[in-house]
Amino acid sequence: MRLITFESRNFRCLAGLVFQPEPGINVICGNNAQGKTSLLEAILYTATSKSHRTSADAELVAHGADMFHLTAHVQRDDRQLTMDAAWWHGAKRFKINGVPQTRMSDILGKMTVVLFSPEDIGLIKGAASGRRRFLDMELSQVSPPYLHALQRYRQALRQRNELLRTDAPAPELIAPWDEQLSAHAQTIVRERNLFIDQLARHAAQAYAQVSGGERLALRYIPDVAAGTRLADVLLKSRQADIRRQNTSRGPHRDDVEIDIASRAARNFASQGQQKTAALALKLAELYLIRDRTGEYPILMLDEVLSELDAVRSRLLFNAIPPEVQCIVTTTTVTRPERVFGTHSTLYGIEGGKLEKR
Repeated sequence: MRLITFESRNFRCLAGLVFQPEPGINVICGNNAQGKTSLLEAILYTATSKSHRTSADAELVAHGADMFHLTAHVQRDDRQLTMDAAWWHGAKRFKINGVPQTRMSDILGKMTVVLFSPEDIGLIKGAASGRRRFLDMELSQVSPPYLHALQRYRQALRQRNELLRTDAPAPELIAPWDEQLSAHAQTIVRERNLFIDQLARHAAQAYAQVSGGERLALRYIPDVAAGTRLADVLLKSRQADIRRQNTSRGPHRDDVEIDIASRAARNFASQGQQKTAALALKLAELYLIRDRTGEYPILMLDEVLSELDAVRSRLLFNAIPPEVQCIVTTTTVTRPERVFGTHSTLYGIEGGKLEKR
């Protein structure tokens, strides 16, 4: 998969940007607050309808504007497509090849992307909620059954929690939501388990390449063990849930255990090991998405050079398959061919304006 042209109008500081990335590695160099991260954010938003920095779309509009518009022209193995993303009057609007999309789920998977940002170290040392978001975003791009089950599960969970907050909710009203949660949880747990099994193999290989041979292991930790009906577990926890006014069991409590050299990475790994592990997860996604879809996604690396020393930086870019189109941001780069290789293209960005160097 390759991004041919990307256009931004009034997205943050990218008032009138046109970006035509080359195959291979595209390096965007500029000072802070010039639009580097905003460009990656805009591409991510077009592909997924979400920002990795805010959940409030109104914050994405350029100062003084009342809307933004993004357009991506994408080359896939079997076809070209155009994706339009806009926010106007408080609503998202998406089109694919000029056809309006009524559901946000119809967008996912059309342009697959993998983004690494400095905040992704939270995947290793942060709360379980961050690792669940990671699972949800990546699986939603490659597994329609997962996306459908996740959406239905969240709807049922919201309804059950609202019922639990009422005065003395009747058991006969709670039970149907328990059954719905249980039905969709089966698909979620099955898909997560398969995803982690596949991701773990690729992540272990990627981590060994970038770290120089250390061992990384992933393990899925479901809140409710496989083979156990969630409805039965929810029945047992019902009275406690009524007191808490919240659903305490289910896939929304799952986690992923990450070990380096057989020790919990969140507790024992160094800062450098944690950063490298987060990068290994992102590199593993490249291979997993290729396995699922038949082609590599677009890889975006935000300020990755500030996260690694020179040796690990070279190992990282040596580990990226040459078929992958990669977009890298950095504040400074000296002798880019030493880090990125000879097949890289350098751009400068200032005040939201992009120029090839």
